[in-house]
Amino acid sequence: MSKIVIPEDGLFLGLDSSTQSLKAILIDGSLRVVYEQSVQFDRDLPQFKTEGGVHRSADGLTVTAPPLMWVAALDRLLARMQADKCPLGRVLAVSGSGQQHGSVWLKRKAQNILRHLDGRKTLQDQLSDVFSVNASPVWMDSSTTAECRALELAMGGAQVVADVTGSRAYERFTGNQIAKIHRTLPHDYEMTDRIALVSSFMASLLIGDYAPIDTSDGSGMNLMDIRLKAWDANAIKITATWLDAKLGPVVPSHTDVGHIHRYYVDRWGFDPACRVIAFSGDNPCSLAGLRLQAPGDVAISLGTSDTMFGSLSDPKPSAEEGHVFVSPVDPAHYMAMVCFKNGSLTREHVRVLTGAASWAAYGQLLKETAPGNQGQLGFYIKEPEITPTILKTGIFRFDATGKPVPAFPAAAEARAVLEGQFLSMRMHGGNIGLSPASILATGGASVDAGVLRVMSDVFGVPVYVGDQPNSSSLGAAYRALHGWVCQAAAGKWVRFADALAHAPAFRKAVDPDMAAHAVYNGLLEKFRHLERVVVAMGHIHKG
Repeated sequence: MSKIVIPEDGLFLGLDSSTQSLKAILIDGSLRVVYEQSVQFDRDLPQFKTEGGVHRSADGLTVTAPPLMWVAALDRLLARMQADKCPLGRVLAVSGSGQQHGSVWLKRKAQNILRHLDGRKTLQDQLSDVFSVNASPVWMDSSTTAECRALELAMGGAQVVADVTGSRAYERFTGNQIAKIHRTLPHDYEMTDRIALVSSFMASLLIGDYAPIDTSDGSGMNLMDIRLKAWDANAIKITATWLDAKLGPVVPSHTDVGHIHRYYVDRWGFDPACRVIAFSGDNPCSLAGLRLQAPGDVAISLGTSDTMFGSLSDPKPSAEEGHVFVSPVDPAHYMAMVCFKNGSLTREHVRVLTGAASWAAYGQLLKETAPGNQGQLGFYIKEPEITPTILKTGIFRFDATGKPVPAFPAAAEARAVLEGQFLSMRMHGGNIGLSPASILATGGASVDAGVLRVMSDVFGVPVYVGDQPNSSSLGAAYRALHGWVCQAAAGKWVRFADALAHAPAFRKAVDPDMAAHAVYNGLLEKFRHLERVVVAMGHIHKG
């Protein structure tokens, strides 16, 4: 392809409207980060009285956020950027990330107000009365179990819902939240002109009009056919009346949804030629930020909870585990994601159990055992697990014959928790189509050589590491550049990899020991069987 030319002084802005903050990151045409800023909701906007960016009901099931807070945050963020003399006039394009599954409900007058924003006033002052629902459901909400069961029943079962929409019906998914509001707040639903996601709402603020939902974030609603990349007529009909009109269209994630509104030119000094690229969800933008572009590119994030996600061409949605979304970087591909609640805190718990005073000492314990742990397998469920669903907590240990045992020697314990976690990721990720050609390890535990060695050997692929903090906002900035290249520089689709050809390479941390990998191949079916045993067990051994 011809060389992509980006003006030397051109910048690309990524915004991330997450659960607790609004972040901004600026990159230049060489993909270097040149500026970062953020607004913390609880600290910087105390008038909204949030804790962790949300409001919780007494029973903990209903979790919402005030949408006007997100508006006020954009006011505050842009003011800080201007005070820092941030060169907003050099921004060629902006895109963004929004917390997935959050929804914003706009009255009929909202579109007209957005179109006529006045640069002499704040966004908060102008948009304080545009919401038909003033408490936006967010991803932490779990109050829609009845709506989930109704959707699955009407569509023919959980697997049918997954086959069409990429996931079984989940309480936090936007379609089920819409069904609840349609049922419990019919007047508010009737008064709603547009239902936006957090991502498309933030884009709407920037273009001064309703911005469309992108297909990647739209995949997390239980409403979109992931193969047709369009709203599923059956799911729409089951969920609520006149819903397709209230949602508007879905568009590919690299779509230019409009120029920035004159408001931002007059008030903050943006160039009127600045383009706005469709915003997407935080998980899709993380995939973009980690540059997981081709099928087989997989990341494993080792945090409080562990997440495995990556690109694939052949989606295998499951009613039992994980999610499949349309890719945010290639409309012909998909991304899959599996979450595991027992992550770093569980590993830390086991380190204490072994008596290892540090992670270095823990690494020495690992060296005392061989890959495969002599056939001993453990399931460490400190918190109720998401994948697979295991509600009863405890430690479940099995010897080489598959017999439950009350304890392992310290060295075997140290190895068992890591092997069990990575075998679980390999199995459950594979169930929805994730077959890594390489793995990018991120998160706190990715600095530990022993952890990475077990990861590489279990999967049989090289493991890379890279310092990529704030991957959602960085991914949004990358997507802004990619969309600008497609629209302005080339006037046609350009591969994400080509647009980001100058990105710094990730560092290879370890190559797999294929002899060790063969041992894990031999353990996989045993692990699968014992996991079923653990899921079905009615008693708990408290380790």
